[in-house]
Amino acid sequence: MPACANSGPPVKALRRHAERHRTYRIGWLRAAVLGANDGIVSTASLVVGVAAASASHGNILITGIAGLVAGSMSMAAGEYVSVHSQADTEKADLAREKAELDTEPAAEHRELAAIYVKRGLERALAGQVATQLMEHDALGAHARDELGISETLSARPIQAALASAASFAVGAALPLAVTAVAPANGLLFWVAGSSLVFLAVLGVVAARVGGSGVLIGAWRVTFWGALAMAITAGVGALVGTAV
Repeated sequence: MPACANSGPPVKALRRHAERHRTYRIGWLRAAVLGANDGIVSTASLVVGVAAASASHGNILITGIAGLVAGSMSMAAGEYVSVHSQADTEKADLAREKAELDTEPAAEHRELAAIYVKRGLERALAGQVATQLMEHDALGAHARDELGISETLSARPIQAALASAASFAVGAALPLAVTAVAPANGLLFWVAGSSLVFLAVLGVVAARVGGSGVLIGAWRVTFWGALAMAITAGVGALVGTAV
């Protein structure tokens, strides 16, 4: 049978173009950067503070190792508890939203449509969008657009705990390695100077992965690390003098 004269070209299936967004990295990137930064700063500050108190090289190294182990466990526990609290809050909000959808679907439809109106849709179109989305996945639509909960940004306690503990251990191992090989008479300056370099590199890497400015990223972690080590060294020197 001949084709109709007014038939247009065949409709091609819609294909999504490949995209890589940095928001997918938020869950582990925040925990990893925090852990590595804390590992470098806390361990270096601990070593510098004990060194400023005129402790022996062996005692300084033991203190640093103890700080690495304790800090890794603390970071894992802290991240797990805090992120799990966020996950519990999200679950509670989703349960409440599900109950409201079951008991007051019309009110929830109006609420969702009002959100789309605020975002720029005409009221009639917003109502149609709300209707179609709720028919497809009512809870998912409200979780995403009303509560701001999405799969990309949802809390993952175990992932955060493991990333924080591992990155803390790696970060703490850097000044600890310098402590092990640096000469005793210049230990304080070797650890402080190398740790500032490590922090600057961490700031650059985190900024590149996160898509922000590398200079600002390097500056802020280096500044706060230097401040922490300076204060700890001052306290260590005062304690060492007093004792």
